[in-house]
Amino acid sequence: MLSPISRTTSTRTAVLNPYDGSIVGHVDRRAPADVNRLMQRAHSGFQISRALSRARRAQILEGAARIVADRADEFAKTIVLEAGKTIRQARKEVARCVNTLKLSADESKRNAGEVIPFDAYDGSENKIGFFKREPLGIIVAITPYNDPLNLVAHKLGPAIAGGNSVILKPSDLAPISATKLVTVLIEAGLPEEVVTIACGDGQLGAALVAERDVRMISFTGGFKTGSAIARTAGLKKLAMDLGGNAPVIVLADCDIDLAIECCVSGAFWAAGQNCIGTQRILIERAIFEQFCVRFADRTRALRYGDPRDEATDVGPMITEEAAIEAQQKVNQAIADGAVLLAGHQRTGSLYSPTVLMHTPHHCSLWNEEAFAPVVTLHSFDTFEEALELANSSPYSLHAGIFTSSIDKALRAADVLDAGGVMINDSSDYRFDAMPFGGFKYGSLGREGVRFAYEDMTQTKVVCFNSPRSCESDLPRSAGQSQHR
Repeated sequence: MLSPISRTTSTRTAVLNPYDGSIVGHVDRRAPADVNRLMQRAHSGFQISRALSRARRAQILEGAARIVADRADEFAKTIVLEAGKTIRQARKEVARCVNTLKLSADESKRNAGEVIPFDAYDGSENKIGFFKREPLGIIVAITPYNDPLNLVAHKLGPAIAGGNSVILKPSDLAPISATKLVTVLIEAGLPEEVVTIACGDGQLGAALVAERDVRMISFTGGFKTGSAIARTAGLKKLAMDLGGNAPVIVLADCDIDLAIECCVSGAFWAAGQNCIGTQRILIERAIFEQFCVRFADRTRALRYGDPRDEATDVGPMITEEAAIEAQQKVNQAIADGAVLLAGHQRTGSLYSPTVLMHTPHHCSLWNEEAFAPVVTLHSFDTFEEALELANSSPYSLHAGIFTSSIDKALRAADVLDAGGVMINDSSDYRFDAMPFGGFKYGSLGREGVRFAYEDMTQTKVVCFNSPRSCESDLPRSAGQSQHR
């Protein structure tokens, strides 16, 4: 077994509770000078991982799922403390992590390859064979703070199912859930070299991304960092979820009660720190005033504060700096002509759920991802206008539409530039088995366990050529018998 990485270049750093600033725990931070050791360990881990049978990989992942389920309260409390999610939201994330690990176990047994019908093509009648899926090698996984457990599972589960090794760089702001998950995987039987945790700053990330022997970067985070990774990575696979600016269309024929409830949840889940969170709600003019009044009333009824409290609906943002930035963006939108309907109050890292109306289209809150508990409401007159407005952002992951018309729902599903179109639901819906990613600048590749697994493996064709067919093509020598 490979020895643990030397700690001579590491430093201990505190992880802070975003709600009250208290110390949640400490992690070792690595420096770029550690990259050679990290890579050596990952190389060793890959040789071990690829040799594990599919049955063994599945057993490990299933065992980890059971352990996480058994310790659900512990994991949920950790998410609350380091990421600021409310306790109710944290429990749901833990349940999703269990599901992600189970789906990964299933994938390790299911998606092994398939027979190729060579004889369906002229010239290949005497060939038989198949393709199989083999691991890529070393994968660098870089994860964010907003889903500090389940998004890590979405990287590690498919990678392990495929027989890879992983260098995991979790967010500096919320790395403890990731560390606990890796500990559980090892407890479930995963050889410890298969996943190496590397906490550190952007310089460490850049050094890992540039490593020639890394075969894939799986990144969830911001556009700026994603662009830097693409410039640095070189010839390797890239899978990126970079965020969005999700539109939801609300037509006059919809169930307005359902639309309001779903959109409030979609806008303010995880304090709006959610790449598929509802940010722009486009409402048909006939119901615009009614919708705005009721939506603002429902938003003001939300309770924001201590995420440990069972009654809290909206917790803090990840840092006070993030809350200040959100407040400044709203200030600018109001100065430019947006109308404030609710919220826009800040205390430290707490920023109240905020509703704007008619935000000008040149504002950052219309064009860019807010990643904050801020939503803007806008009216439209025609369905085609709504579709055009929805598609106006260069960033797109999910979209939603509320309507009782199947024709308009299907029209939206065809026309909207998004990786997922939610009908009679907000943009903020994701099932861990579905393909997940965006159009335009929203992503590269797809997550969702099956689709990530396929990205993290490569096909190898095995083809058998019948010796008899080769013999039949050879020229016969003079006097050769015509009988076999």
